[in-house]
Amino acid sequence: MRTIFIPLLLLALAIPLAAQNSAGDGANIEPRFVIDTPTAGLLKRGAFSLESNFFQDGGLMFGVYAGALDRLTFGISYGGVGVIGKAKVTMQKLPGVMIKYRLFDESEAMPAIAFGFDSQGKETYLDSLERFTIKSRGIFITASKNYAMMGFLSFHGGVNWSMEKKDGDKDMDVFMGVEKSLGPELSLLAEYDFAFNDSHGRAIGQGKGYLNSGIRWSLANGLTLGFDLKNIVKNQKNVTFANRTLKVEYVRTF
Repeated sequence: MRTIFIPLLLLALAIPLAAQNSAGDGANIEPRFVIDTPTAGLLKRGAFSLESNFFQDGGLMFGVYAGALDRLTFGISYGGVGVIGKAKVTMQKLPGVMIKYRLFDESEAMPAIAFGFDSQGKETYLDSLERFTIKSRGIFITASKNYAMMGFLSFHGGVNWSMEKKDGDKDMDVFMGVEKSLGPELSLLAEYDFAFNDSHGRAIGQGKGYLNSGIRWSLANGLTLGFDLKNIVKNQKNVTFANRTLKVEYVRTF
């Protein structure tokens, strides 16, 4: 199943259609993630983003990101589980850090390409394995291509090498995603993480990869609300239905 996605991704990135900037929130703000996977999008110089992610087990992760240069975005994030509800609060050990630099801007023939580092994983931190439930990207390279098609249609894909290897799986990983606008306010999202680095040794993945889908709604200028269904193919034990998560993002310029 997973090997089918690679040639489809390469084909999508190579099709020479008319490109346009992705503006999923109607305010010409480049999306920096599909859902969990990174894109080549950046915050503009002088812009900042405040993000809150709500997930299962009363989980909450908060992040602050800023556009330092035209080609450079960096940020810091921190979270834990039990923050909402009556369970014991358990926070991750260290804040996550992210830095991304765009090597090439998008053209009609070529995608935008960026590389970076992100130590922030997703969901619960597992002390026994020294990893997040969904591993952090670590070092990554990503490409993004946008097409005019009844609004916009965006394809994203890349590779990464996570630093979370204590579970015995040290493989490189591959990911891809797609976004389609539905008018100026709504966008549909889907992504697939092959999870090659979460299927061996003591890894908790079951070899199916992670399929996520979601919707983004621009409530106001710079304010976006997102609802996601994650791990749809049940790539871990004790998953009876896709995890439902909520994301709130606010982007402004200094």
